[in-house]
Amino acid sequence: QVQLVESGGGLVQAGGSLRLSCAASGDIFSISAMGWYRQAPNYQRELVARITPGGNTNYADSVKGRFTISGDNAKNTIYLQMNSLTPEDTSLYVCNVEQRDYGWTHWGKGTQVTVSS
Repeated sequence: QVQLVESGGGLVQAGGSLRLSCAASGDIFSISAMGWYRQAPNYQRELVARITPGGNTNYADSVKGRFTISGDNAKNTIYLQMNSLTPEDTSLYVCNVEQRDYGWTHWGKGTQVTVSS
């Protein structure tokens, strides 16, 4: 089985910062990418940031320049540094693991981020 442990969410004021983490364990092999997605009420899940073991990254246009994703391959852990937060960033942030060789993807439980105005 696969386990994803997410942490770092919370309630902050606009302009504040948070740092999310996601650690993968269990039957984890051939990871092609890990990333953060967000699921706001009444909205579909959307990509926030994604990183490959080789360090290639992708960001949503709305967070580029404010958020930074990083990873530790040895620990199968990714981080998301979130700066200059706005109320529009309020969402449940969920961690994702891709195993493209198997066509598998895994989702975490999520960590709530709430930004007040």
